[in-house]
Amino acid sequence: MIDLAWVLDHLGAVAGRTAQHFVLAAVAVAVGTAISFALAVWAIRRRAVHAPLITITGILYTIPSVALFAALVPLTGISILTAEIPLVLYTLLILLRNIVAGFDAVPAEVLEAADGMGYRLRDRLWRVELPLAIPLVLAGVRLASVSTIGLVTVSGIIGDRFGGLGFFIFEGYRHGFPTEILTGGVPTILLALAVDAALVRAGRALTPWAAGPGAGSEAGGASASATAAEPTGAA
Repeated sequence: MIDLAWVLDHLGAVAGRTAQHFVLAAVAVAVGTAISFALAVWAIRRRAVHAPLITITGILYTIPSVALFAALVPLTGISILTAEIPLVLYTLLILLRNIVAGFDAVPAEVLEAADGMGYRLRDRLWRVELPLAIPLVLAGVRLASVSTIGLVTVSGIIGDRFGGLGFFIFEGYRHGFPTEILTGGVPTILLALAVDAALVRAGRALTPWAAGPGAGSEAGGASASATAAEPTGAA
């Protein structure tokens, strides 16, 4: 049975933990996106580094999250870095693959036309390649965001300051109290759904040209392909 009285008494704590959960995930995805974008640009300009980068980020993704959080404690202590470093590392494979795929999807004739118009390499990247790559880039951000929101719950093993809603899950298991477990689990799911929906809307606003029939299924297919290609060891 769900103890509704307990839930109502802890609504303030749930709101605070939800905000903390969101911030931890948002910081990780933002930093991961910045790092992955830089690596992706390097990879498309120097194709020889693409395979090694995918291999390295793939290895990082397969490290069990609990082990990685625990291994960092002697190095960075019980700190925000201990929480954020694994969360950032787990975003890299997803984001790197999708960003590179986005750039690779830009038609060669478009690049040739941009070169013919006198675009410098940097200007071509920002004004031609990136706008056309946005759908696949955002597909990667969506995957990384939902995955990271789930992983933030695991960071609760390093202390109640960094677990977000995972705090309730760990405490619920420790006390054998299902209501507390659900109080952490259900809002985590709702947060992931809300963030994903917000990113879908952002994608539509940024790519109005892609709003025709089949655009959503194309983006979904890209997301599913990326998911199918990912290792499964970060849980």
